[in-house]
Amino acid sequence: MTFFFLSISGYLYQSVYIVFFVIPTRTKRGSSMEFIDVIHARTSIREYSEKPVEDEKILYVLECARLAPSAANKQCWRFIVIKNTETIAHIAKTSVINRWLKTAPVLIVCCADPTESVTKNSIQYYTVDAAIAVEHLILAATDVGLGTCWVAGFHEEKLKKLLDIPRRIRIVALTPLGYPVAQKGIVERFTKTLLQSKKRKTVKEIIHHEHW
Repeated sequence: MTFFFLSISGYLYQSVYIVFFVIPTRTKRGSSMEFIDVIHARTSIREYSEKPVEDEKILYVLECARLAPSAANKQCWRFIVIKNTETIAHIAKTSVINRWLKTAPVLIVCCADPTESVTKNSIQYYTVDAAIAVEHLILAATDVGLGTCWVAGFHEEKLKKLLDIPRRIRIVALTPLGYPVAQKGIVERFTKTLLQSKKRKTVKEIIHHEHW
């Protein structure tokens, strides 16, 4: 077992209380996976078991997202954690390509407030900031045995109406959170084959030295 201490705002001990999380790990050394192992283990999961996700694990991945860097430290991200199965089912119906989301026990909607971010070189950094935070969350989930899937194909206006999200707020990404099914179903196998999701370009293809 590995023990994590997280500081969260509260009133115990003047202004801070400590939450004690016990998160099981999966290595022989009894410690968290090496970071490179977490990166290799992460994969997009589109079918989930009915096993509920422990609250301490949800808090852990959100804490990891909270610690992400952001432009000018504006921290523009906001997260909506959805456990209600009816709400998740409604979200799954808003896009024909996301019907599989209904199997997820938890859905996290990552939003951003553009007014709490910056624009440089014509780049609106709220999307970058939120993306970094989501990646923190996804890798943290992998480290504790949870599956995720970065979802960008959603109908923003329908989701904003369904979840009462203010007009100024943008939805950047969704990710389910849950335990993968023991055996991959047809949706999982078909999608991975279609997208070739495990295929990566070589280092030689993406790196330039000194100039382009």
